[in-house]
Amino acid sequence: MLKACRNCRLLFEGEKCPACDGEGTRTFEGAVYIVDAERSEIGKRIGAKVPGKYALKLK
Repeated sequence: MLKACRNCRLLFEGEKCPACDGEGTRTFEGAVYIVDAERSEIGKRIGAKVPGKYALKLK
């Protein structure tokens, strides 16, 4: 089951976030896939650093 990192919002499976080693939560709303984090407007707004699937809202 997917979890959203509480620090960077990256969606992942497992215990720790592979991007920042943060803790995850299963309570999130919406998701977006960022292909180019440097040029994506949404990526800039949510603070995406690496390509991947990100949660839009954490609860």
